[in-house]
Parts: sequence; C-alpha cells; structure tokens
Amino acid sequence: MKLGKIIFAGTAALTIVSSAALAQQTLSGTLTQIDRLNHTVAIKQTQSGTVGANSGSAAEEFKVQDGVSLDAWHAGDKVSYSIKEEGGIKTITKLQK
Repeated sequence: MKLGKIIFAGTAALTIVSSAALAQQTLSGTLTQIDRLNHTVAIKQTQSGTVGANSGSAAEEFKVQDGVSLDAWHAGDKVSYSIKEEGGIKTITKLQK
C-alpha cells in the first residue's frame, strides 16, 4: 500500500514538471505592432514546413512579461521569442533578435 502511494506521488510530480516544460515554447516571427503603454506586442509567426504553406497567417498579440524591455524594438524586426501560457493568456518571457 505504501509503495503504491509513493509511485502515485512520483507520477503526479513528474506530470506537473513535464507539463510546465511543455508550456514554454520558443518561436520566431516578425514584430507587427508594439504597444509600450499596455506592454503588448503583435507578432506574425514565421511559417515552417513545405513550399506553399499558408504564409498569410494573422499576427498574434502577446502580453510581455515584466522586466522585458520594449524600448529597442520596432515593427518589422525579426525576432525569436519564448512564450508561456497560463490560464489562456500567452506571455512573452524572452525576446531577442
């Protein structure tokens, strides 16, 4: 009985850790809009895949995590960025050229 509880607790802990790792994603794209007052950006994600893939995708808006400066960024900049999603809100945690 004790062994079963230990295995169950270990499985639960592993599930939590792995889901947190999957929540963080690294992507690339082009900045299309920067709102420094609301600390948000819109990014059109770079398409990956075969020739003829949908290149007309719309830009997606993200909240930018506190501590990430937007001062050096301009619309049209190519960026790579890391996001995390919590409660349906996508937040940029890292932004670089």
